[in-house]
Amino acid sequence: MGKLLFGIVGLILGAGLGAFVVAPVMSGAAAGIGVATGLSAGICATVQAAQEEGLLSAQQVDQVLGRAAADMSALAGQAAPGGVVGGVEECATVMERLQAANEN
Repeated sequence: MGKLLFGIVGLILGAGLGAFVVAPVMSGAAAGIGVATGLSAGICATVQAAQEEGLLSAQQVDQVLGRAAADMSALAGQAAPGGVVGGVEECATVMERLQAANEN
């Protein structure tokens, strides 16, 4: 009977910890991924529109995105962030992934 009671108490404690500790952490991570994806998509849509309007060349886009990444990393006091879009090729990849996800 003691082993059964120990198992039930462990199950209850595990469920409680999972609901109140692990779930918020996972939700925060998922929200961070969503924000990064949305930010990249917004940047890329804006950059592609500027290119289509003839306002920026591919080299200028790379220069602007590189500068923005450097400025953001300086504000954060870190090395250049890996999740920030840094060029025309990366924007094309982001938009292709977004379009593929939208088709599914």
